[in-house]
Amino acid sequence: MPRFSVIVPVYKVQAYLHGCLESVLTQSFTDFELIVVDDCSPDACGALIDECAARDTRVRAVHLKENVGLGRARNAGMEHATGDYLIFLDSDDTLTPGSLHAISDRIKETDEPDVLIYDYARTFWSGEEVRNQFADLLKEDGDRPFTLSERPGLLRLLMVAWNKAYRRDFIEREGFTFPPGLYEDTPWTYPVLMKADTIATLDRVCVHYLQRRRGSILRTTTRRHFDIFDQYERVFTFLDAHPELSAAWRSLLFRRMVDHLTTVFTKRDRLPPGSRPAFLRKARTHYRRYRAPGVPMRARTRLRHGLVRLGTHRTYWTLWTALRLRTRAGRYAATARRRAKGAALQLHYRVQLCLPVRADRAVFASYWGRGYGCNPGALEAALREHAPHIRTAWIADPAHHHTLPTATRRLRPGTAAYWTALARSKYLVNNVNFDRRLVKRRGQVMIQTQHGTPLKLMGLDLRDRPAAARGMDFAALLRNADKWDYVLSSNRHSTLVWERVFPASFTTLEYGYPRNDIYQRASSADVARLRESIGIPRGTVAILYAPTHRDYRHTQLRSLDLERLLHHLGPRFVVLTRAHHSYGEPLAPSSGRLIDVSDHPSVESLCLASDALVTDYSSLMFDYVNLDRPVVLHAEDWQAYEAARGTYFDVREFPPGAVARDQDELIDIFVTGHWRGSHSARLRAAFRDRFCVYDDGRAAERVVRHVVLGEGGGLPSVAPLADRQPAPAAGVADEPLPRADAHRPTPRF
Repeated sequence: MPRFSVIVPVYKVQAYLHGCLESVLTQSFTDFELIVVDDCSPDACGALIDECAARDTRVRAVHLKENVGLGRARNAGMEHATGDYLIFLDSDDTLTPGSLHAISDRIKETDEPDVLIYDYARTFWSGEEVRNQFADLLKEDGDRPFTLSERPGLLRLLMVAWNKAYRRDFIEREGFTFPPGLYEDTPWTYPVLMKADTIATLDRVCVHYLQRRRGSILRTTTRRHFDIFDQYERVFTFLDAHPELSAAWRSLLFRRMVDHLTTVFTKRDRLPPGSRPAFLRKARTHYRRYRAPGVPMRARTRLRHGLVRLGTHRTYWTLWTALRLRTRAGRYAATARRRAKGAALQLHYRVQLCLPVRADRAVFASYWGRGYGCNPGALEAALREHAPHIRTAWIADPAHHHTLPTATRRLRPGTAAYWTALARSKYLVNNVNFDRRLVKRRGQVMIQTQHGTPLKLMGLDLRDRPAAARGMDFAALLRNADKWDYVLSSNRHSTLVWERVFPASFTTLEYGYPRNDIYQRASSADVARLRESIGIPRGTVAILYAPTHRDYRHTQLRSLDLERLLHHLGPRFVVLTRAHHSYGEPLAPSSGRLIDVSDHPSVESLCLASDALVTDYSSLMFDYVNLDRPVVLHAEDWQAYEAARGTYFDVREFPPGAVARDQDELIDIFVTGHWRGSHSARLRAAFRDRFCVYDDGRAAERVVRHVVLGEGGGLPSVAPLADRQPAPAAGVADEPLPRADAHRPTPRF
């Protein structure tokens, strides 16, 4: 008997079917049967199902003699199911990698509940992914299952069948089946949740819910949307047959019904022309028949319910249109105010440009206002230490102001104070570019710190890489570079790249990267404190997983099954997941030994707290080897990355440690200990020799003394690699790590 019966009803989805079925068959968890029901589809779906069943014995093809609709096709699949749990998947949707493993583990943890609810993300044709807006309702509150009455907020979730796993004997015992017609999930989901004795949640996206541009039945204009009334009649008939449930849930379900009916009524693409009055009259009948007051509502919701109660189509539509027009007028007014404010600020800036530059002022920013950190952050701290007469200010969005030191003035982008600082501060420091409208004045000094050693192509080298350049204005790029006075470099490779791809008259300072100073200055106590603040258990080995951005993808590449990795590594390991900031969402939510650190303000702190780095092509590897700790590269999509972005050398041929070309190799590298073996240490040593020459812990001091204090000579000399003592790792305690001063192979470029 398999653990899961995955049931996929199929009708006119030949373009999407392969992706759906492959998302199931390629799961790392293999104890399942895949029941694919051909609902007499007129296209090639039937043949595709048979081909899939011929290739994989886990696939069971069921062909119906006539088209019966989604609900009854699911019923046909249930008749063939033998698994412990039922999972429904629509044939244009997909399971995310590792989802069946995660579902199985959570079911075990929560003692085999009747229903397990998991999360989903909407996926659009553009590649965008948007997680369910009520994801916080799925928080995993321990291992104890619960009833719906303990967490009634779950009814705010989308009422669909495919975001849940159902214990099959519970479904069979209660006799649940799907009804015919559209909105068939409604009379299935509500009764199932109300009757379940035990429910559990899994805070993980397990389904990608495809938002098709065309072809979805819910986006089809048809009178079949009137089926919604029959479905809610079934819900209330169920309540009438179970008085013990009716008292607790009738009021809430009445409100959900009215909200659902008004949603269908107001969607422009659902009801045919001329059918809206009849729909609203029928909604009024249902309102009066099933009315059950008692649920508090906002004023706007009460108005909508009142209009349904009246059932007057023209009144409803007139008021609804008036509300929409008022909202649109408000947007136009806001746009006008914003433009007027922008013009006033630019006038203010022009006035400030006529006033003297202040020699005792410095303004800093990094990563387009994301907050304090990187090379500008380390330079700002060094400036306050070595040149305390300089007053510093930092530009950041308000959401990141909590990351700024109290001694530093906070500046919000686009304000009058912001433009004043840009116009009158002598020192301008950034790791990207300032506002393109900035006018570089005589007497101002601009320091471009950069934010990493370039592995991927940069600057003018992107002219033949449209996927990476994405319409980049190269003339504007050069105009910005012309404003730079100094560019920082941490190695000769970076120097040669910066001066070639940003051809301008700046001076390169080969002083090292200030952000890496902390790796030589931090103590064991600092490392222990950081680990405790992040939540890393004592005695564990912390792996920092930090993949980079993909120019050939709009969404994150989630090629690693992190739960599976941890399963093989054992309880002594934890994984810190750091998503690239450009995606705006975590790689995986925090759960057990997975700790999401995507929002942590300092990647340097994360490096200090970890014992090893797993990355792909991120420039973080160049900084991390300053710690002389293990690095493992996961280079699964090197060909695609190289084709889209381009690189300056093949990092697989000259890596900072072991290289894995897929997940199995990555697991093997850790299980066998190769990640921290002597060969990995030798690779790391050669990498440090090439790229860490100047990162000795005093880079920021050298910059401040040269640029701000004007000390042309007598700057701190660079300490040799052999004399440096980077902060020690905390979690690797079995035996000493091989040091990087072992035999050093000849670099291959």
